[in-house]
Amino acid sequence: MNGSSAAPLLAIVVGAVVGGGLLLLIVAIRGFPPKPPSKKSGRVESLLRELLSIRGAIALVAGLVVLVATGWIVAAVGTALLALGWRGIGGAAGERKAMARLEGLALWTESLRDTIAGAVGLEQAIPSSLRAAAPAIQGPLTRMVDRLHTRTAMPEALARFSDDLDDPSADMIIAALGINARLRGPGLRDLLSALAASLREELDMRRKINADRRSTRRSVQIVVAVSVGLALLMAIFNRGYVQPYNTAVGQIVLLAVAGLYAVAFLWLRNLARFDTPERLLTLTPSAAPAKTPETVAAWQGGAE
Repeated sequence: MNGSSAAPLLAIVVGAVVGGGLLLLIVAIRGFPPKPPSKKSGRVESLLRELLSIRGAIALVAGLVVLVATGWIVAAVGTALLALGWRGIGGAAGERKAMARLEGLALWTESLRDTIAGAVGLEQAIPSSLRAAAPAIQGPLTRMVDRLHTRTAMPEALARFSDDLDDPSADMIIAALGINARLRGPGLRDLLSALAASLREELDMRRKINADRRSTRRSVQIVVAVSVGLALLMAIFNRGYVQPYNTAVGQIVLLAVAGLYAVAFLWLRNLARFDTPERLLTLTPSAAPAKTPETVAAWQGGAE
């Protein structure tokens, strides 16, 4: 990239850095008002953990290597994002996470059923089940147990637990527990056994579907690797063929091409996603007043 063509691109980058620095300075001085936890905040925290993980370091190194080898900022950023989200191509990572959560729910339901079989109440059975909980539901279950220890009403704690899990299969179990906590009726053991068996059947079905999709996902990863690798090899060993991309206009065109690749990857990921039914419990407790009879009654009405 020669000096005359690199000057506008360098000016844009410097302007973006200066503008971003001023924005961060204003945010640091003024701050933001506190907001209740939401799904978006959880996704931001998950993204930050990804950036600070080993995979984030590998993505950064890959981006720097491409930047040094080609001198293309767009290619470097695109390579770093591709390395960071490589496991998510085809939706395999999200499906594995969902199946791990489903299996954890089945194990927790069976553990809760066995604990209740010893003539133990629901208030004692839920904290006892924490020790045998799977890592996929350990965090939400720990928060629910902490709420119960702080004298939070059982229906409200269960409602918050369902919102933390955000899973339609979990809503069926939590709705049954909420009704039992309100009515104190018999038959909870049999109901939990039936729900655990239903979760096992759904888990087996999703495993079979995931096995059928594995070859398709592998093919997608091979196509992506060959396409991106061929483009990078031409940029390194055949500079004359890709010389138009050395200009600022060429970088804009390359950005459009990378955007088309990203749209194709997202489309393939959506095709491989397992469609889940809508949630049964749709009340978000964090958005409602805490510990009010109206809130508890509304959630219980949704569970019925």
